[in-house]
Amino acid sequence: MQLSALDATAQAEAVRTGQVSPRELVESAIIRIERDNPDLGAVIIPLFEEARATVPADGPFRGVPILIKDILATVAGVPQAMGITPLRKLGWRAPVDSHLVAALRRAGFIIVGKTNTSELGIVPTAEPPAWPPSRNPYDRTRTTGGSSGGSAAAVAAGMVAIAHANDGGGSIRIPASCCGLFGLKPSRGRVSLAPWYGENHGGLVQEHVVARSVRDSAAVLDVLAGMQLGDPYTAPTPLRPFADEVGAPTGQLRIAYATRHPHVDAEGGGGMIESHPDCRAAVAHAARLLESLGHIVEPVEIPTLADPEWVSRFLTIWVTGTAADLDEVAGMLGRTVTEADVEPLTWELAELGRLIGSHAYIGAWRWLHAATRRIATFFQTYDLWLTPTVTEPPVPLGTFKSPPDDPLAGIFRAGDFAPFTAVFNATGQPACSLPLYRNAGGLPIGVQLAAAYGREDLLIRVASQIEAAQPFVHAATRA
Repeated sequence: MQLSALDATAQAEAVRTGQVSPRELVESAIIRIERDNPDLGAVIIPLFEEARATVPADGPFRGVPILIKDILATVAGVPQAMGITPLRKLGWRAPVDSHLVAALRRAGFIIVGKTNTSELGIVPTAEPPAWPPSRNPYDRTRTTGGSSGGSAAAVAAGMVAIAHANDGGGSIRIPASCCGLFGLKPSRGRVSLAPWYGENHGGLVQEHVVARSVRDSAAVLDVLAGMQLGDPYTAPTPLRPFADEVGAPTGQLRIAYATRHPHVDAEGGGGMIESHPDCRAAVAHAARLLESLGHIVEPVEIPTLADPEWVSRFLTIWVTGTAADLDEVAGMLGRTVTEADVEPLTWELAELGRLIGSHAYIGAWRWLHAATRRIATFFQTYDLWLTPTVTEPPVPLGTFKSPPDDPLAGIFRAGDFAPFTAVFNATGQPACSLPLYRNAGGLPIGVQLAAAYGREDLLIRVASQIEAAQPFVHAATRA
C-alpha cells in the first residue's frame, strides 16, 4: 500500500480495517517529511515526538497525520511565529488549542508539525523572513501560492494527505491552484475562530483545509463546522452532513464563467484585462467538462466587480486589520513592534491602517455590504460562477517581495495575481479551487467555482461530480 497516494478518508479506512495502524501512518508521514522537507520548506516546526506519543481519539479520521498552518489556529504549548522573525526568536507558545485544532484532535487526527506561511499571511506565497521559503513541488523555483503555501506543498508532495489552511483573500484557493489540490473556502461563520476571535479582519478570514479529494474536504468541514459559545454569528445549518453531498445529484445547473479581471495600479487607474492564456485554457476546459455533465455554461461577468472601488474598500479593511495584528504581536513580544521587525510591506500596510479613521472603516464595510447584495442577485440567476483561481501560472519565488523604496509593490502584484478570490472573502460566499488543468510546462492551473452564501453543499456536489468525471491527479507525490 502506497500510503502517500491515499487521501485522508482512505487512510482512515485502512486504520479501521486493520490494514495499517495509526503509528504506522505517523511513521510513514515522518519519513516523507524528513526526506522531502529540506528541499521544499513546507514544515517549519516538526512535532514528531509529540505525534508518536499521541493516542488518537476514536473519530472518523483516527490515526491520520495532519499539519497545522502557523497562523490563526493554535496548538497548545507549540511555538507560533506567523512568519514574524522576532516571534520565532522569542519562541512564543500558545496556551491552548484553538477550536479548529481541538476539533481535529477529537476527529482522530494526529498533528505531526506546523507549516510555513507568508508574514502575517499577507501575500499569496510562503516566503517569510522568519523561515526559508516554501517551494512548489512541481517546480522548485516557483511559488507554492499562499499564504497557506507550506500546507499545500506538503499535501501535494504526499508528506500528509491533508493540512490545515485559512483564507482571508484567497489563501486556501491560491495554493490549491498552484499545487494541484482541492481547496474550499467555507462561508463566513461556518467554522468558528474560537477562542481567540469572533471574526478576523472584519470577517474576511475563514478556516479549513487543503486536500487531495473533495470527499476529504467535505468530511473535515463536518468536523469543523458549527457555532461555538460566544461566536457573534454562524452560517446557516446545512440540511445534512456535507459528506453526504459527495456524489449526490446536482440536476442541471446554470453556470456563468469569466476570465477578464479588474486591474488597479497604485495611482488608482486601470481597467478590465485578460488572464494569462494558460488560465483561460483552464477555464475553457472546465466549461467544456461542465457542459458534458449536462450543465448550461455561458460567458457572463459580474458587473459590480469592474468597479475600481473594490480595491480601495477591501484594502481599507485589510490595512486596519494589519495594524491590529501588529498590536497583537506587540502584546506577545512584550514590547512595541518596530519597522526593523517586519517586512517593508507589512510595516507600510500597518502605518496606513493607523491612518484610517473609524468613519472610513465603517464606510468601507457599508460599501462592501451594498456590493455584496448586488452580487447576491447575480446568484439568483446563476447557480455558480467559474473563473481562473489565479490569473497566471505559479510565479517565480520573490515575485511578491516589496523593496524598501516601493513597500506596496507586493500587494499590488498580489492583486493582479489573485483578483478573483478576495471578492468572496468580502461577500462571505463559499468558493473552491479545482485541479483540472496543467500547462505545457506541467504546472498546475486551478479553476474557481463560487456559489451563493451558505451553499457549500452545492459546491461539494458539483466538485465531486467533476472529480468523478476527471479524477484529480497528484503528479508531485512520491512513494
